[in-house]
Amino acid sequence: MNFWNEFKDEFKLDVLKEVGNIGAGHAATALSRILNQPVDMSVPTVSLVPFEEIADRVGGSEQVVIAVFLRVEGDAPGNMFFIIREDSARRLLKHLLSIDPEEGAFSEMELSALNEIGNILAGSYLSSLADFTGLNLTPTVPSLAIDMAGAILSYGLLQFGQMGDAALLIETKFLEGRDTVEGQFFLIPDPDSFGTIFRALGVPGS
Repeated sequence: MNFWNEFKDEFKLDVLKEVGNIGAGHAATALSRILNQPVDMSVPTVSLVPFEEIADRVGGSEQVVIAVFLRVEGDAPGNMFFIIREDSARRLLKHLLSIDPEEGAFSEMELSALNEIGNILAGSYLSSLADFTGLNLTPTVPSLAIDMAGAILSYGLLQFGQMGDAALLIETKFLEGRDTVEGQFFLIPDPDSFGTIFRALGVPGS
């Protein structure tokens, strides 16, 4: 890889990290307002990952996860997933909502709460990206699923056809004393949408 390509990749990541930082701040503020208590989120880790590595980032394609899924419409369409493992979801509910889920199936109220948390996170990151780019990016109503990570990603492909070959990964961490509760947020733009996003961000040669 030549110097110019390395510079462009570094520039892209720097810009996306700033989008992630601001989005996390928006999300913490929105959650604090709804819950009427402080919500601490660490600075998220932001990276670009190939589509085929997404399942590996959440424990493998057979790992059972909870996923909040929504479609992004507008100038740079794509798909968004907030994915969290079951043990992390239980800790998140206990920390944020003082709900202590029993082992086994989640209740309707618990699933509704997780769906709303995922929706707030997705909306915060998306509005941050829209503010940075000036693009019109509109989320659809979210849906929630509990299944193996590979099956959830395949369902997304079946629903909306070809996804792009890379994803923006924002690893989100809620702080609970010395403990952290982790969730992965993926934005998977349609094949042409990354170019639209990077051009709007002023990345040279996109």
